[in-house]
Amino acid sequence: MNARPIDHLVLPVAGLTAARSRLTELGFTVAPDAFHPFGTANACVFFSDGTYLEPLALTNRRHAGVAAKRGNVFTARDLAFRKTSNRQGFSALVVATRDAMADHARFKMRGVSAGDVLEFSRGMILADGSETQASFRLAFAGDDRAPEFFLFSCQRINPLPADRELERHANTVIGLSEIILSAPTPADFAPLVEQVLLTKAAPEAAPLQLAAANARIRILQDRELEAEFALQPTPGAEGLRGRAVIFKTADLAVTEITLAANDVAFVRREGRVLVSAAPGQGVLFGFEE
Repeated sequence: MNARPIDHLVLPVAGLTAARSRLTELGFTVAPDAFHPFGTANACVFFSDGTYLEPLALTNRRHAGVAAKRGNVFTARDLAFRKTSNRQGFSALVVATRDAMADHARFKMRGVSAGDVLEFSRGMILADGSETQASFRLAFAGDDRAPEFFLFSCQRINPLPADRELERHANTVIGLSEIILSAPTPADFAPLVEQVLLTKAAPEAAPLQLAAANARIRILQDRELEAEFALQPTPGAEGLRGRAVIFKTADLAVTEITLAANDVAFVRREGRVLVSAAPGQGVLFGFEE
């Protein structure tokens, strides 16, 4: 069976206004705010490779809490993440699927299910001002040793219509290149990620790496994060955590010009342009051709 493609990344933020401002400064085109029926909302960034970022904010904590108590894994995990991560960061890696129910059965059989399947719909305002309904079915996977990170598969039952204008970005980003996770012992979490991606970690690779259909995933130790990205260790961190997102850009020189024009600080390191985490951007972003 072929490896699954990454569908999107969940990036909790304190508020969508700050996220929109920061992402715009970084040169991204941000979609209009969209609201979930369980107390959260997003302002997504869509890419031409079919992936997207989901900056996620709480709009009604009470509704989200009630949904969590009723078994909504999405809101339960988001609320738990915000308690320990200053309300922002990178909380979930999502893969595309054609059958979330089959994934859920497999996750249960393999002992990695994080809870019940979630099916929901939400409205979206299109570029011409009209509104449509998008529907999704989600199957969740996790590990009790990783309270700050989980994975799920997303079946787009009624997909969002493609909007080429939203996929054009001043920074020339065309999609995801690499997802950087961390863990004290990366091999402990390889089986979880393998079950969701339907692929095996590269044998004897150091650091541990896996290949989704459309991007790479690496799980590093703190010392490796510091050496490659100058990311400092997080005291008391445990389990699997989302640490950085590396984007593929069509023209890295234009990316640099865009960042400089918007007074965004960055460094060049090993052929990449790196931008440290900031309010509205909870983890390190990197850009490479």
